[in-house]
Amino acid sequence: MSDDYTHFGYRKVRRDEKASRVADVFRSVADSYDVMNDLMSLGSHRILKDIAVEVSRVRPGHRVLDLAGGTGDIAARLAPKVAPDGEIVLSDINDTMLTQGRNQMLDRGFCDIKYVLSDAESLGFADETFDVVTMGFGLRNVTNKEVALKEILRVLKSGGRLVVLEFSKPDNDFIASAYKQYRRLWPRMGKFLANDAESYQYLDESIDMHPSAEALLSTIRDTGFDRASVRPLLGGIVAIHSGIRPYTERSTASPG
Repeated sequence: MSDDYTHFGYRKVRRDEKASRVADVFRSVADSYDVMNDLMSLGSHRILKDIAVEVSRVRPGHRVLDLAGGTGDIAARLAPKVAPDGEIVLSDINDTMLTQGRNQMLDRGFCDIKYVLSDAESLGFADETFDVVTMGFGLRNVTNKEVALKEILRVLKSGGRLVVLEFSKPDNDFIASAYKQYRRLWPRMGKFLANDAESYQYLDESIDMHPSAEALLSTIRDTGFDRASVRPLLGGIVAIHSGIRPYTERSTASPG
């Protein structure tokens, strides 16, 4: 594929068009996002996010950036762990999702979260700002994953931790086949509950186009992260990748 093009699901689109296309998808599904997450994952996304937060090892006083934070599921889990002196920044590239997240977080009583409209490929934060960066089910939508990972590395403090929760590819053929058949139902669910089959068709296709767990692990290592590792979950349907920004003499982060 030409460097000028990338994948939007199974389709080829110009790189400079993908972000706007993804934005349209999430503007369309924002109102039904949480209900559909529960339905499509049979509720398992809640447990997966709990595990991702545990992997992050956040502690009181940490400053944490939750990228592609959406409606705030991960941010809500992080906030009590960094209290009383820490800070959570919930960031999303999509204005509709960020507004939805802010409203839902306020409804749940989280008043101290900061909200930032930001592209993962061009984060508007100073170098070495955060102790932890989390990203739940957002990396596969990024046009240039390598650029986003370099930006995350830049804004992490020395010794800071990256945690990425994302769909993956099961190694077991039976699980992979059964999961693929189940995913074919998602556009129908989207049509019934959100009057939007096309967005959930993209979701299904974007999972197929996302790199394997091992390929993403290699990319994270190549970006410059130390101690990069992957933890498959649900038979490899989902994976948690993590890595550490190498320590330097300027380090203000506690060992992770």
